[in-house]
Amino acid sequence: MKRPGIIVSLLLFTCFTLAAASAQQRSSFPSGTIVDLSYPFDEQSVYWPTAETFKLEKDFEGTTELGYYYSAYRYAAAEHGGTHIDAPVHFAKGHNTVDAIPLDQLMGTAIVVDVSSKCANNPDYLISASDFRNWERRYGRMPNGAIVLLRTGFGQFYPDRKKYLGTDQRGAGAVASLHFPGLAPETARWLTQYRSIKAIGLDTASIDYGQSKLFESHRILFAQNIPAFENVANLDKLPPNGFFVIALPMKIKGGSGGPLRIIALLSKQK
Repeated sequence: MKRPGIIVSLLLFTCFTLAAASAQQRSSFPSGTIVDLSYPFDEQSVYWPTAETFKLEKDFEGTTELGYYYSAYRYAAAEHGGTHIDAPVHFAKGHNTVDAIPLDQLMGTAIVVDVSSKCANNPDYLISASDFRNWERRYGRMPNGAIVLLRTGFGQFYPDRKKYLGTDQRGAGAVASLHFPGLAPETARWLTQYRSIKAIGLDTASIDYGQSKLFESHRILFAQNIPAFENVANLDKLPPNGFFVIALPMKIKGGSGGPLRIIALLSKQK
C-alpha cells in the first residue's frame, strides 16, 4: 500500500506537469503564413521628390589585420520614404511623435479594402466611403480597432518612380506632377466619426492623393492620433480580412516618422 505522502507528491507532480504543458501551449507563437509588407531600403527606395534619398556607405568591409572578417556601414535618409510610418505629429502639432505611438496601436486585426480596379484607369482616384461600405456589405462591419490597409494596385509599379509617382523628376517643381491614388478627405472624416481604427496604410507614397495641396486626409486622421503607413508592399498577397498586422517603426525620439518593418500574419487554414 502506497503512503499518503507519495500519493500527494504524485498528484502535485502531475498538476505541475499539466500546468507547464498548458503554459507552453499558450505561449507558442501563432501558426500561419507571414507576409513581409516592407520594401528593402536601398538606392531604389522611393522618396518624395523633395526628400533626401537613402544612402548606404561603407565604413569597413573585409579582413582585419587580426585575420577575421568584419563589416560595418553607415546610412542616411529622410524620415519619409520607402516603407515608412507617418506619425500624427507630421501634420498635427502636439500629437504623437513616432516614439510616443502606443505599441498596441501598431498591431492587431487588419483588413484590406481593394480599390485597384477603380485605380487602374484613374491614377488620381480618391478612395470613398462607398468603397468601405461596399466592403462591409460583402464582409461585414469592419472590426473596432482594426488596422485598415488600402490596395490601389500601385504597388505593382514600385520602385519605378515614373509609374509609381507619376514623375521621376526630383525637386520642388516635380510635386505638381505627382499622380497616384489616395484617401478622400471626406472618407478620412467618415472613418474618424463613424468607425474606430488604430492605423491606416496603403501602397502609394502618401495617404493623400498625388495632386493634393492641403493634405487634408493626413490632417483629419492625425488630429485623432491615427498614424499612416505608406509605400506598403505585397498587399496583393493578403485576404480581405482574417489576418493580423505588426508594424514596428524605427523608434526615433521626437520623430515625425521613420522606416517601418511591417508584417502580416495569416491564420493557418484549417
